[in-house]
Amino acid sequence: MSLLVILIAQRRRLHPRRPEGTQGEAVEFEYVVSPDGLAVQRHGRCAPSLLPSATNVVAVLADADVSWHRITLPKAPAQRLRAALDGVLEEELLDDAEATHLALSPQAVAGQPTWVAAVDRRWLGAQLIALEKASVFVDRIVPMAWPDEPAIGHFSEAPDDAAGPARGVCLTWADLRGVVCLRLEGGLARSLLPAPLPEGARWSASPAAAAAAEQWLGARVLVMPPTERALQAARSLWNLRQFDLGRKTRGARALRDALRALLSPAWRPVRVGLVALLIVQVAGLNLWAWHLRATLESKRASLVTLVKAAYPGVNEFDIARDANAVVQRESNALRALAGKPSDADLEPLLHAAAAAWPADRPPVESLRFEPGRLTLAAGGWSAAQIEQFRSLLRPGGWSVEATQGSLTVTRTRSPSAL
Repeated sequence: MSLLVILIAQRRRLHPRRPEGTQGEAVEFEYVVSPDGLAVQRHGRCAPSLLPSATNVVAVLADADVSWHRITLPKAPAQRLRAALDGVLEEELLDDAEATHLALSPQAVAGQPTWVAAVDRRWLGAQLIALEKASVFVDRIVPMAWPDEPAIGHFSEAPDDAAGPARGVCLTWADLRGVVCLRLEGGLARSLLPAPLPEGARWSASPAAAAAAEQWLGARVLVMPPTERALQAARSLWNLRQFDLGRKTRGARALRDALRALLSPAWRPVRVGLVALLIVQVAGLNLWAWHLRATLESKRASLVTLVKAAYPGVNEFDIARDANAVVQRESNALRALAGKPSDADLEPLLHAAAAAWPADRPPVESLRFEPGRLTLAAGGWSAAQIEQFRSLLRPGGWSVEATQGSLTVTRTRSPSAL
């Protein structure tokens, strides 16, 4: 399952009401593609319409674009939780609550302390709209850094506020107390960091800031390009697509998301179970078909043996092809040799017609015989007489067809079937 990680460029602080990409300004996004979420397959920078396709899309926000607040999660219904958060954070937010997007920690429990991420709503919404216009639908939004343990320190180039070239080095420090972004110029960074620095802290730096970081820290740091750091952030449990920015899936997108969820690693046991069930079903059907085939062959062999015993001179191939026809043919031949008429001969047909002939009718004037079919002249018969004639013959397995001035008697079933 492929993963596309999109790095959302840091918001321009000098233009808070004009998000990047609006008013005709060209938008490009840095991205990284991974086949498994662990290794970088390729990366680059392009317009939204040129972004590669993937089964899962994650957007990563810059360190300075997310502020963090530690609160006790209020006990409120899901539909009123957002309003409850506004009331709790009213004094802590730098902007109006309506202009701020909030997201809860993935481990948030009502009544317990938790972290809340705050992002500029208008700016973040503009980024999502720019991507969705290019048919790039973001499944999750994650921060580049979040409060966690062990502590993490990352050095990167500090972007100029006027959107000029990078100037200086910025340190992003994340621990259980929160996330802070500090420039290395002056002594503010050293004064705000814990002293001594935690022994288990993990230090990293972008390639351009690695030399300055090692000089400031006095120790070696892990060189980590922004693409690898973003891919690492995409593996977190955070998802800032909550409340009014939550995913709304309909139609084909809902079907695509359901299929993507089914193909995710979390659903692998379900997929294995379905495949195993399908294999069992196919194997069971094959076994049942084999059993039915064996039963049919056994019955066919028994039938061939029985017919062969009754008629020794018959070919086994003819019996296997059509046993009923063979039995009927041989029975007719034996009956003919014995001088006994069959149901298709004239004598049984005349006997049946004579037994049902109405007493008030004179003898038949004319008749016509064909093997298995006797046609009698019935001029002047009433409908009641014809129905009586038919009802008397029906129990014996004969059928009567009345046409203009004639009655036709035929055998419908043998007496053995009665």
